Amino acid sequence: MNAAPVTDVETAFTRYEAIRARLPQARFPARSREAATLSDIADAYDVFVLDAFGVLNVGERPIGGAVERVAELRARGKRLVVLTNGATHRRIDALGKYGALGFDFAPHEVVSSRDVAAAALSAQPEGLLWAAAAGPGARFDDLGARVADLADDPDLLARADGFLLLSSARWDARAQERLVAALAARPRPVVVANPDLVAPRENGLSLEPGWFAHDLADRTGIAPAFYGKPYADAFRAVRSLHADVPRERFAMVGDTLHTDVLGGRAAGFGTVLITAHGLFAGCDARGFVARCGIVPDVICATT
Repeated sequence: MNAAPVTDVETAFTRYEAIRARLPQARFPARSREAATLSDIADAYDVFVLDAFGVLNVGERPIGGAVERVAELRARGKRLVVLTNGATHRRIDALGKYGALGFDFAPHEVVSSRDVAAAALSAQPEGLLWAAAAGPGARFDDLGARVADLADDPDLLARADGFLLLSSARWDARAQERLVAALAARPRPVVVANPDLVAPRENGLSLEPGWFAHDLADRTGIAPAFYGKPYADAFRAVRSLHADVPRERFAMVGDTLHTDVLGGRAAGFGTVLITAHGLFAGCDARGFVARCGIVPDVICATT
C-alpha cells in the first residue's frame, strides 16, 4: 500500500484552511522581510530551528547549498535544532539519514514529532496496546509503550486499545476505510506523530498521517491527539534545549505556512518561510500568504 501523491498545491492549501480551527492561534506581522538565504538574516537570530523536508532535503536528496549553510551558521556561532514532523524513523536512524546527506547534527540537535509523541505515550497507563500505521521494517523500541504494526496483524483493528499514526508509506484509501469502520464500532484514542498533511518528495507531494487523521476526525467525531508542528509540545521541546535564549531570538525555518510559520509564531518564535523548495516550489508563495493571513517574519528563497 502506498499513499497517492497530491500533485496540486492548491488541494493541500485548501485542506489546511479547512482544518484551520483545529490548529493553534497566533498573531503575525503586517508584512514580511525579503531575503535570499539564511545568511542574510543570521544576525537577527541566535537559534535556527530547521525543518527537514523542504529546508534541508527534498525526499532523499539534500537541497543544494543546505549543507554549506548549516556549516556557515555554526561558524557564526548560531545554535541549530532540526525540528521535524518525520515520525517514520527512530532518532538513531534519522541521525544516520542526515549524516548520509552530508549534515553533521548531533543527537541533542534533533527533535522529531516521534520523540514528542513517545513522551506522551510513556505517560499513558501501562499495558495499553497501540496499533501503528508505520513504514516497512518499522521498529518501536524507542516509543515507551506497547506498539504493534497494523500491517502485520489486521486483527489489531478490533483488539487495539488505541491507534498510532507514524507513517503513511503503507496507507491508502482501503486502510483508511477499515480504520474508520473500526473506530465507529468502538471509539478509541488516535495519536498522530506526524501532523503534516503533505510532504515534498521527488515526484510530488505525498499524503502524510495528518491528512488521514483529520479525515478520521471529520468522519468519526474522534479528536486525534497531535504531536509535532504546529502544536505546542514540539516547540516546548525545542525551547527547553535553549531556555537561556529569548523566544524572539529563535527562528523557525520551514516550507509550510500552516505548520512551520503558524506553529513558530504561536510559540513566540520568529519565522522564515523557504519558497524555492518544498510545498511552494514553483508557486507564488506570497499569494498563498495573502489568502490565509499566515504571515512569516521573513520570506527567503532558499536555505
